Amino acid sequence: MRKTYGPALHKQQIVLARCPDCRGRAVVKGVFYELPCGQCNASGWVSALTGEPLPLEELVTQLGLRVRELEQQAGRQRPSTTGGPESQYQTNNRRGAGGTNYTGD
Repeated sequence: MRKTYGPALHKQQIVLARCPDCRGRAVVKGVFYELPCGQCNASGWVSALTGEPLPLEELVTQLGLRVRELEQQAGRQRPSTTGGPESQYQTNNRRGAGGTNYTGD
């Protein structure tokens, strides 16, 4: 049986969408200059389910969760740099005489 009382053990990620008024730019075009968007509290993001702006404390948490998720995705997509023994011949390790490449041969 799942826990049904007390605070949540993990913060749930809220689905965010770009603000329809400012289109994610956080500012709207005024007559003479750009003004902060009032629809999204000048953040550029609103709740995708309700379309309402998030409170600033909640917005900071949600953006932090989203950044961490995107960093993990980018880390999984990077190719590994280990190339085996041939990588030693391709790069200069500056261990030889006069800072030249030393391969151990």
